Amino acid sequence: MTPFSHPEFDNHEQLTFFCDPDTGLRAIVAIHNSNRGPALGGCRMYPYASDEAALRDVLRLSRGMTYKSALANLDLGGGKSVIIGDPRKDKSEALLESMGRCLESLNGRYIAAEDSGTSVPDLRIMGRQTRNVAGITDHPGFDGKPSNGDPSPATAYGVFTGLQAAVRHKLGRSDLEGLTVAIQGLGNVGFRLARHLKDAGARLWVYDIQPDNLARAVDELGATPVTADEILGLPVDVVAPCALGAVFNDDSIRNLHAKVIAGAANNQLAEPHHDEMLRQRGILYAPDYAINAGGIIDIFYERHGGGPQAVRQHLDTIAHTLTEIFLRADREDLPTGHIADRLAEERFKLRNS
Repeated sequence: MTPFSHPEFDNHEQLTFFCDPDTGLRAIVAIHNSNRGPALGGCRMYPYASDEAALRDVLRLSRGMTYKSALANLDLGGGKSVIIGDPRKDKSEALLESMGRCLESLNGRYIAAEDSGTSVPDLRIMGRQTRNVAGITDHPGFDGKPSNGDPSPATAYGVFTGLQAAVRHKLGRSDLEGLTVAIQGLGNVGFRLARHLKDAGARLWVYDIQPDNLARAVDELGATPVTADEILGLPVDVVAPCALGAVFNDDSIRNLHAKVIAGAANNQLAEPHHDEMLRQRGILYAPDYAINAGGIIDIFYERHGGGPQAVRQHLDTIAHTLTEIFLRADREDLPTGHIADRLAEERFKLRNS
């Protein structure tokens, strides 16, 4: 299979493969669309089961970043990069510097940020070799607290406000006291989301592949731990996927009991038709690239200027955008993902006309 015939290929502008035998680097950078500006998206490091799995991930994720930036009204395009390898075993300074040189060779068409398997210190190491990294500068955060560039707090806050909007729309509730939420994934974003929810009075059921993350949520937040097989099918109000994507498929959707899906994970639907399947089951889906745009909003202001108040005001628009999507979906009797796609496409396609 060639990239052009790949089912996830969506007229991507550029797809670049990098290999450095000296450091063990094997990476792919995908630039989906740059109509609104340079492509920005996270650099993910993950031990993919196959090269095809890595290609599929980077194609899907880069497309999602185009839609995310457009829906958030940012002057950015969409791109993504993946490094094939186990971040706990294969990561080294030499590998990260090699990745930095690869990014520099793209001449600013793609800007990398933190993602699953990479951190702010990792991006700073890449930054020794390139100017094309973001989210690495110390600055006041949207909440007034010092930030080292990590976009996770902004992402988690945006998901929290989006979850509130979804609960208001679907459940008619203006508060979260006693709300039951199942959170899949307790990394940088998932744990912060869990804390926001706990502080708002929600009751939490959680799962994470890392036992220490799970234990922390139990100890600090009083969450109830469950297994990987249980987390999506619990009888809760909200399911919040905050790990890897494609978790909602024919089987998992049939087993859902929640009325709302609102989480931070990218590409949560395994296939496009699952959007309609959720609608038919009466489950309100907060499109992932709409609800998890907080991180890229924070990074945009870091690069282009703007204080904490401006960032927070922009983050609060996530809830307004989602409410618009929900209302239009109701009026037109269409799935929410379809409506979100239409809104985003209007914004990034018109920019080039």
